[in-house]
Amino acid sequence: MQNKPRILVVGSFVMDVIATTEQIPPSGQTVYGKEFHMAPGGKGANQALQCARLGADVTMMGCVGDDLFGQMLLETPKAAGVDVSRVAVHSGINSGVGHVTLEVTEHTAQNRIVVIPGANRTLTIEEVAWIKEEISTYDMVLLQLEVPLEINRAVAHWSKEAGVPVMLNPAPATELDDELLSLVTYLTPNEQEASMETHLPLRTTPQGLNEADLQKIAAALWSKGVENVIITLGAHGSAVVGADSIRYIPCVRMPHVADPTAAGDSFVGALSVGLAAGLEQSQALSFAAHTAAITVSRMGAMPSLPTLEEVLALMRERNFQDVDFSVLDTLK
Repeated sequence: MQNKPRILVVGSFVMDVIATTEQIPPSGQTVYGKEFHMAPGGKGANQALQCARLGADVTMMGCVGDDLFGQMLLETPKAAGVDVSRVAVHSGINSGVGHVTLEVTEHTAQNRIVVIPGANRTLTIEEVAWIKEEISTYDMVLLQLEVPLEINRAVAHWSKEAGVPVMLNPAPATELDDELLSLVTYLTPNEQEASMETHLPLRTTPQGLNEADLQKIAAALWSKGVENVIITLGAHGSAVVGADSIRYIPCVRMPHVADPTAAGDSFVGALSVGLAAGLEQSQALSFAAHTAAITVSRMGAMPSLPTLEEVLALMRERNFQDVDFSVLDTLK
């Protein structure tokens, strides 16, 4: 059996405080909520945990405060086997918090999130310097935008020099500099993020997204050095944009959508594991779609992320055969 893929995630830890309601209140109005709970999350930590639950050997680098939330945020990934021994703990600074309002109706759930970065924004180059010496031991590096950009830029440079592919999930949406984009192997924006990165529109037609817009956005990103452009489309799945074609990977539907929080992180984590394990890109995307489908059927961020066994069970339940199960079996 081949070795399990080694994945390094550099990113955020965020404690989600979640209020569930049947109606998002407009300005100046108060409504009654249905439930309140807390769940550990953060884009980086979510992706690290998802990778670990799918069988990868994962190291997570980030920063928490020396508060109760900081302790809680490290417990869940550590219990799943994520190496959090390098995570920085800063005194006198609050850990990151995500304020989530979840509007739940009979068939759908929509979220609105405000992130208070806290300790995530205090991570320093000195604290991640160890990565430069060890980066070549990893098969994939995952980055997002909830830690300082200079951290992402440095880690991406070291990865590029070592020939290690970089997966950048450009969220929360912001305009990135060309230097960072030139170091990215896989860029996974959603529709809004793709449009913001390129200052180009992404319009909708009765048949779906405007494919000419998709091609222009991808061309703009390729011109900056991005090798692979994969645009996530929520309930419409994802699109891989090539020079002459667009390949769509359909969304995997579930009977009930409980909470879309962490669906994107689940997708990116699974995509990274699939690629690092040796799946072809289209197979890795389908693996990711099945993984994210389970995530949206559950509440919370980290609590919703499925195990490899659960994903394989769903793929077989749906009689999905277009994947090399022998590659996925090496992750067990």
